[in-house]
This record gives sequence, structure tokens and C-alpha cells, in this order.
Amino acid sequence: MSVATQRPAAAETEAGLVVRLRGAGRAFGPTQVLREIDLDVAPGEFVALLGRSGCGKTTLLRLLAGLDDGATGDLQTGRAPAVVFQDPRLLPWRSAVANVALGLRDGEGGDGSPRQRAAAALAEVGLAGREEAWPRQLSGGQRQRVALARALVREPDLLLLDEPFSALDALTRVSAQALVRRLWELHRPAVVMVTHDVEEALLLADRLILIEDGRIAHDERFELPRPRRRDHPELVARRSDLLRRLGVDDAE
Repeated sequence: MSVATQRPAAAETEAGLVVRLRGAGRAFGPTQVLREIDLDVAPGEFVALLGRSGCGKTTLLRLLAGLDDGATGDLQTGRAPAVVFQDPRLLPWRSAVANVALGLRDGEGGDGSPRQRAAAALAEVGLAGREEAWPRQLSGGQRQRVALARALVREPDLLLLDEPFSALDALTRVSAQALVRRLWELHRPAVVMVTHDVEEALLLADRLILIEDGRIAHDERFELPRPRRRDHPELVARRSDLLRRLGVDDAE
């Protein structure tokens, strides 16, 4: 079984794609978690990965993030991607602005000092004035906003979201979804988002991919003007179809 090729820089990614996978796979001992994944993601594209627990969604995201070097096949991506996890993973001994600026260097990610760029990123996510707040002083939604600011401050061409809203309450989740949509429209990175929430995928993504038993079982485009309404007939119809494909009764 061949090992995965080295991840190239953005300029080397074939056909101008941010992600290009051919025959990608991942096994853990005798268990094959991902099988023969072929996937292209274009610049600025918003992709949602759906599937039952254990189907391989997060494993695929970790491969794209470069956090797992045990893959096989041909894996190519753009610049070092930015990742936002379900847990914001902030350093508790650093302020919000210091968490966002972590690892930034002068001249990286735009004009201004690392602190100035980090403060501007916090303002973008609605946290102007909270630069010196410690993580323990922030709500769960605010901590996730800091994590988003930290991911976007370097202007990545690929943003990976691993169920970033699942730990939030319903109202905070709606606000966070709107924020991600606005930030995507502003920065236009390619986005690959893992979610269990079909409605969330339809509200945010342009493309919906279902993973089943480690393979891509369904891949479709979804074109609906933004912002999208949950009660839009097309969204409701697609939701029912996707739930059926996932083996869920829409009436449940």
C-alpha cells in the first residue's frame, strides 16, 4: 500500500485547487477508516462533510489539516490550513489577543504588528474591547470566536471546521453560524466543515458530501442565495432528502 505524498505549497497544488486527493485512505491497525477518497476543493468553496458517527469525517479532516501522517494515496493541499475544533483550545494563561497572535510574526498575515493584527481579528468576530480578557472570563461562544479569529488572522486559503458549534447553546449556535457565513464572505477561504447537523450544512455550505463506511457515498451542490432561511422550501426539501440518505426519519 503506497504512502501519502508530501503536502505541497499552494503554488504547487494541481489545477489551482486548494485540495486534491486521489485514492486517499487511512487505516488504524486492521480497521480501514477511509477508503479510496477522491476529493477536489476549489478556492473559496464551502464544503460540508456529513455522516454518521464513526464514518471517517473527522479522520478526513485531520488528513487535510496535516495532523495525521499515516494516510495512503495522493494528498495535495494549499498553504498550511487553519483548524477550528469543537473545543476552542485556548491557552488559559494567555489573554484573548495573545491567543490570537500566538505564533504570528512581523510581516505574516498582513500589515501591522502581530498584536495589531490580532486585535483587528478580534474586532471582526465582535470582540473589540475584550482583547485583555482571559479565556475563563469569556463565554463558550466568545471563546469560539477567539478560536475563529486565531484561525483567520493568517488569511489561510483552507479553513477546516470540526463541529465548531456543537457545544454551544441553541441561540449562541445561530449567532456563530451567521458569524462564520459573514467571515467566509469577507475572507473567502475554502472551507471544509464537519457537522452532524444537516440543517447547519444547508444553511452554510455550497456543497454537501456524505461519508459512509469511509467512502464518499454522495456529493452534491447546493445553490441557494444567502442568507438562507430555515423554512425555504428548497432547503426543507434537501434536508428531508439528506436525512433519508443518512437513514433518519424526518418525522423523528
